[in-house]
Amino acid sequence: MNSQNLKLASELVSKSYIDLASDSIHSREKLIKILLSHRILPLEGWDDLTIKHFLISLSEMDTNNFPNKIGVGERESRIFSSIVSERHFYMGHGIGRSGDINAIQPKAAGSSLILKLTEYLAMDAIRLMGVQFAESLLVLPLATGMTISLVLLSLQKMKPKAKYVIWPRIDQKTCLKCIITANLIPVPIEGLIEKDEIQTNLALIKEKIVELGEENILCILSTSSCFAPRVPDKVKDLALICKEHDIFHVINNAYGLQCSKILYELNQAMKFGKVDIVIQSTDKNFMVPVGGGIIFSQEKNLIKGISELYPGRASAAPILDLFITLLTMGKNGLLKLLEERKENSKFFREKLHVLAEKYKERVLETPNNTISFGVTLQNLKKMLEGTKEKKDASFFGAVLYSKRIMGSRCVMEGEVKDICGFRFKNYGSNIDNYHSLPYFTVAAAIGMKKHEMESFLVKLDENFSEFYQKYTKENEVFKVMKEEELKKNEEK
Repeated sequence: MNSQNLKLASELVSKSYIDLASDSIHSREKLIKILLSHRILPLEGWDDLTIKHFLISLSEMDTNNFPNKIGVGERESRIFSSIVSERHFYMGHGIGRSGDINAIQPKAAGSSLILKLTEYLAMDAIRLMGVQFAESLLVLPLATGMTISLVLLSLQKMKPKAKYVIWPRIDQKTCLKCIITANLIPVPIEGLIEKDEIQTNLALIKEKIVELGEENILCILSTSSCFAPRVPDKVKDLALICKEHDIFHVINNAYGLQCSKILYELNQAMKFGKVDIVIQSTDKNFMVPVGGGIIFSQEKNLIKGISELYPGRASAAPILDLFITLLTMGKNGLLKLLEERKENSKFFREKLHVLAEKYKERVLETPNNTISFGVTLQNLKKMLEGTKEKKDASFFGAVLYSKRIMGSRCVMEGEVKDICGFRFKNYGSNIDNYHSLPYFTVAAAIGMKKHEMESFLVKLDENFSEFYQKYTKENEVFKVMKEEELKKNEEK
């Protein structure tokens, strides 16, 4: 309500009441003014009413919400369902134009303003999280896999004769399919086992570059966030290799923004070597629904080329989700979440160690991966193999799932998968011959609360206990082990 309308209102309601209300309105307008002028995350997150007030104001700027408007085109943001309309805050024109997803949409000044503000807020957020060398950024309404495909297609235009993508193996189907979708040829590189960790095989990558010819290689697609015992690729070393051979370097940093250790390595790679594009998802790093990706680069022209390659308009929904979330978090909220994740990661690993030892299992030692943890199921495997039912360790994971434990993954020995014409042994473990199969993984991700970890540990303890009580009695191997353990205790 503007000052003139407030003055008119004071003729109907006591002026002292209207003045008080006016102060509240002006305080919200001041927040909006600061956002539009500074274009950075607010120090403290906004309350819901302020965000809704701002979004409704922006939606009034889109042509579909103009009073008495007459739309005679085929695309006039006609929305049949009022629920859908409310869900999108009455904005339906999307973002971009046919020639550039980042272009201003003439029919949607409000939606376009949200897009631009979101990019500013996202840049401020990633810098706050630890990214030092990003010069240009684009928020796309695509999840990680399709974002990578779009990036590869854009790079291919700059090096049309190159057809190979060197890809340090990561057992996640999307990472392989995005290369195939871009009509390129993946060159999987098996990792190296160092104690428990699966690390980047730099020597083999160098051999492949010589074998294929650097002129035929489009890029190295490295991965900086992954499931244990795989650890982030040695992105600095890969960046130096790419710089030496003038090969594009694309980093799949899907959920790496939340980890300061990953971002330190990423900064080193960008400072000393060649890193062209870094890709991450919005859902895994900022707790929004799946469907958005953030790409950044030191080269503004690369981001511009990707923006111009996107065909047609796009949904504004993932951008709107990120915009609302970043305003709600504010700088202090985001920093608190990052610190909380770091503390929880340490807590989770320590408690997992204690519980694993209780059942003669162990937490895989992967100090270079501070998000994902692996816990062996080798003792459990022996126990199950000696029973009449002869169940494998995947049954352990199935029972956990039945207890409403979501996100834990059991990786089995002997799993062979054919994906896009490539055969992978022991799929899920990221390497053909891992020494500690089977195991399960869990993650200490941003937004996870300590009480959730504690509840999981209780359920995990129950699960182990139930298995041992049920299967130890009929297992000859464990009878012998139990007798030996009792004998040792008596001797002590």
